[in-house]
Amino acid sequence: MPNIKQQEKRVRQASRQRQENLRWRSTAKTLMRRLREAVEDGDADEVETRHKELVRWLDKAASHGALHRNTVARRKSQAALLVAGERESVQQ
Repeated sequence: MPNIKQQEKRVRQASRQRQENLRWRSTAKTLMRRLREAVEDGDADEVETRHKELVRWLDKAASHGALHRNTVARRKSQAALLVAGERESVQQ
């Protein structure tokens, strides 16, 4: 247990930040799962909507510092590959 006032404050802040970062990461994973499900269903409009929603959320997470910018870039790339694969299968 911290025995200095500043340490107590840092423990409180770290706890709040941990919860906030968890919310950003968890929602990003959920949005990615929804995108995968939309791709599996083959609904092009739904895929486009889910992809935009995911990219917007990831960009916000990076700007808030909840996710590293390289992590965000990797996840956006993976999402784009998913969407491109879906488009490719529709064209054939």
